[in-house]
Amino acid sequence: MRSIKHKKIDISIGKAKSIIHYPVITEKSTKVSEYGQFIFQVDMKANTKEIKIAIEKLFKVKVLKVNTQITRGKIKNFKGNYGQRSNIKKAIVTLEQGSSIDMSVGI
Repeated sequence: MRSIKHKKIDISIGKAKSIIHYPVITEKSTKVSEYGQFIFQVDMKANTKEIKIAIEKLFKVKVLKVNTQITRGKIKNFKGNYGQRSNIKKAIVTLEQGSSIDMSVGI
């Protein structure tokens, strides 16, 4: 069998800011923050490794796990005109025990 070597991905601060759009502030996201999980809206093309590195660079915390979720935009009817909401990608980031992110401060 061949051994697969994993590349070390290194991104700049500007790239990290373009990957992480903004934190999602909802009732559910504030509840899961008690367990060390935080929710961010991220770029659709970003993968979990890039999201992990971007969070670690921007907030200087240790990330254990990143789960992503794509929410497809609904088709809506407004005054007889059909339109579609845009698709969004959310990342649920689990931090190491004792780490925390202050959501009130902007990126």
